[in-house]
Amino acid sequence: MKESVDFSHFKDCRVFVTGHTGFKGAWLCFWLNQLGAKVYGYSLPPAYPGSVFERVDLGSTMDGEFSDVRDSVRLSAAMRAFEPEILFHLAAQPLVRAAYDDPKYTFDVNVGGAVNLLEAVRATPSLKSVVFVTSDKCYRNKEWVWGYRETDELGGKDPYSASKACAELVFSSYVDSFLAVRRDLGIATVRAGNVIGGGDWSPNRIVPDCLRALLSDQPIVLRSPHATRPWQHVLEPLGGYMRLALLLARDPGRFGGSWNFGPGSDSINTVLALVEKIVADWGKGQIRTEIDPNAPHESGLLQLSIDKARLELDWKPRWGFGQTVSETVAWYRRVEAGESAAAVTAGQIRTYESSVRA
Repeated sequence: MKESVDFSHFKDCRVFVTGHTGFKGAWLCFWLNQLGAKVYGYSLPPAYPGSVFERVDLGSTMDGEFSDVRDSVRLSAAMRAFEPEILFHLAAQPLVRAAYDDPKYTFDVNVGGAVNLLEAVRATPSLKSVVFVTSDKCYRNKEWVWGYRETDELGGKDPYSASKACAELVFSSYVDSFLAVRRDLGIATVRAGNVIGGGDWSPNRIVPDCLRALLSDQPIVLRSPHATRPWQHVLEPLGGYMRLALLLARDPGRFGGSWNFGPGSDSINTVLALVEKIVADWGKGQIRTEIDPNAPHESGLLQLSIDKARLELDWKPRWGFGQTVSETVAWYRRVEAGESAAAVTAGQIRTYESSVRA
């Protein structure tokens, strides 16, 4: 049965977002603000200059604090004081390379932070819906050519992937041990593919690396040109998370569990194909390959099955690979040319919402 979901229900809804200064978190909070939600953010300060959070001036349009999810007392106090109805947990150490450099910090944030977050959930009776974000890399990657399903084995060779698998296990334990008795609380984990979009300047990510090279007239250097990823625009999984949040509040028993939000099959492409499309849309640029045989391990082939979300949430990706990359490049081009980042971001959200209604 298809589920009708109207995002207007976010108007005046009290929404708590961890990781609101990050790339996905800032896009999510901006969208929720546009819908009239009362949003409170909890996160470290932006990790790099020129972040989406700063560019769209989120700090002046929403409440929040710069705090650490490793601080369990402060996190729990912030949630209880705000009394949210919906929680989106995005706070994390999100980079594979950074996890190799500092695995303890990665596990402290991604696993210890998950424990702190779920303890805060236990102490916040106002909550009706919790969307707990992990990663497509939580699956034990067997380099399959087909997509991983929500019931497939969890695991991870590298510290980042392992930390996300651990966070999933922590989540499952808390639900089974403490949260399942709260019949009015809908709670789920979500796993997305490789998310791209305007305003991401994180180090060691392919799109920001491309834009830094293009803006400085330097060649784009590829480490793993043939690695295959499920590329999707940031608005795709965020729309899925928001849809799921409303459905969890409506019917907790039916929509709890784990959900994949990935792109269509046409968006599963190599790093080289992505970069060639970025260069074509930008209008110029050089690509150089420098494969490092001693580089830390990263998955070569990874994709998600989204059959469950299609069938049970009536959710599906709307933008194909071409539009995903073009919208991403257009954001950088327009903002770097002097247009308002807030106006460009709002315009892309409207375009995406139109494609969902079509």
